[in-house]
Amino acid sequence: MIVTVTLNPAYDVTYTVGEFLVGRAHRVTAVHERVGGKGFNVARVLAVRGVPVVAVTFGDDEFEAGAQALGFEVECVRGLNKIRRTLVVHDELGSTTSLWEPGHRVAAGAAEQLLSIVERRLPRTTGLVVAGSLARGVPADLPALLAQAAVRSGVPVIVDADDEALRLAAQVSGVVLMPNRDELARLAASPIGHLDSVMSAVTQLVADGAGAVVATLGESGMVAADASGAWRAALDQPIEGNPTGAGDAAVAAAIAHLAKGEPRWPELLLDAIATSASAVGAPVAGEIDLRVRDRLLSQVRVSELHGPPRSFA
Repeated sequence: MIVTVTLNPAYDVTYTVGEFLVGRAHRVTAVHERVGGKGFNVARVLAVRGVPVVAVTFGDDEFEAGAQALGFEVECVRGLNKIRRTLVVHDELGSTTSLWEPGHRVAAGAAEQLLSIVERRLPRTTGLVVAGSLARGVPADLPALLAQAAVRSGVPVIVDADDEALRLAAQVSGVVLMPNRDELARLAASPIGHLDSVMSAVTQLVADGAGAVVATLGESGMVAADASGAWRAALDQPIEGNPTGAGDAAVAAAIAHLAKGEPRWPELLLDAIATSASAVGAPVAGEIDLRVRDRLLSQVRVSELHGPPRSFA
């Protein structure tokens, strides 16, 4: 059983329009609204892949009722009386605009209760994912505390966070980090441009104690590094569509591999790239088409990193 943790749940709303123009009125051609947050997106993808998963989060009665209808187990700490909304506007020309409300404040003691729930589940857990931003009142060190508990229990753990939460999690020996380009730049306190800057950042994080780092770099693919080496993977041609949730799909693929034991990084990256790309073609975050994913596997190129730095635009 894989456990995902969402520390800032949301109602995800996706609008589709013909062409999105700032300052103009638009007729919405399609609306998708559902329970969301990054951990839920990861859980959805795992469920589609047939992997047993439970999602742990904060919420209220209404949110939990909606979450329980997703087709996988949900455990909800009653700690949020109001749930934020995230709005994604995707137009038919291929552009995506996102508006994310901040999280509301969790009740006193809710963070400690959630940590206790995850710790109680760890003996039966094969992998842990802590994903997304933090609701107000959630301590910045909660992702790190969750990661420490998992490492102590011998459970592989991925943290996909940002800012102070990511910095603190990066200090946990053995954690797997999955930052995007901007998050990696903030974590490294240095611009991320060419491949040498990516490699410098990820190898330093591994040297500082991270079990591994998988940097997700959009159309440029992914770079993974651990103490044994580093690899890069990318599609022959990028996929057009809605990129919202593509990183979450990559996290789902990665934790599915880590949960099986010592990772074979080329195989993990192959799967993560194809799964992420299949999410780009889906209308909303947290959805993938396994047939598209399987077709894309043959279009992914994985290489071990050697030689001088190359352009990584």
